[in-house]
Amino acid sequence: MSHSFRARFGRNSPFLRHFEERLGITVFVLALLFVSVQAVFAHEFKVGDLEVVHPWSRATPPGAKVAGGYFTVTNTGSSPDRLLSISSDISAKAELHEMGVSDGVMTMRPVTGGLEIPAGGKVALAPGGYHLMFVGLKRQPKQGEKFSAALTFEKAGTVTVDFAVEGIGATGGMDDHAN
Repeated sequence: MSHSFRARFGRNSPFLRHFEERLGITVFVLALLFVSVQAVFAHEFKVGDLEVVHPWSRATPPGAKVAGGYFTVTNTGSSPDRLLSISSDISAKAELHEMGVSDGVMTMRPVTGGLEIPAGGKVALAPGGYHLMFVGLKRQPKQGEKFSAALTFEKAGTVTVDFAVEGIGATGGMDDHAN
């Protein structure tokens, strides 16, 4: 049987050539789909020497008045920059906050004077640390949608980014740049 298979479908047989072509096309299409899915989840925005990677937020329950915002910002320049302000149509105001633990008690406080992005460095805004607070929500962010916000930096200027809204309990797992 093995001999008749080789004779019938040998290395140069039209059947095997057709199969290999189909397999190659299938692998190519799957690779394109993988790249497309990655692009949806890992979005980035550039302004000056700064790159803002994967801005995201969590969906909020009905009646919530605040939502968090998270991303990583990388400074490829030779001098530090500073995140000065945030604004968004989704809320009455937006603030930069920092969480910390003092004497076993978790605290959250506004950051005054902006957040420094060191030259050649990066800063992650993530749950449990630095983060944005969208205060006085005008509508509830819903999982799967996006909303825009303007980030103003001292040197690089202002960039509008889109926050991808993940599930209520999300941890930003799609963002491999923040870890």
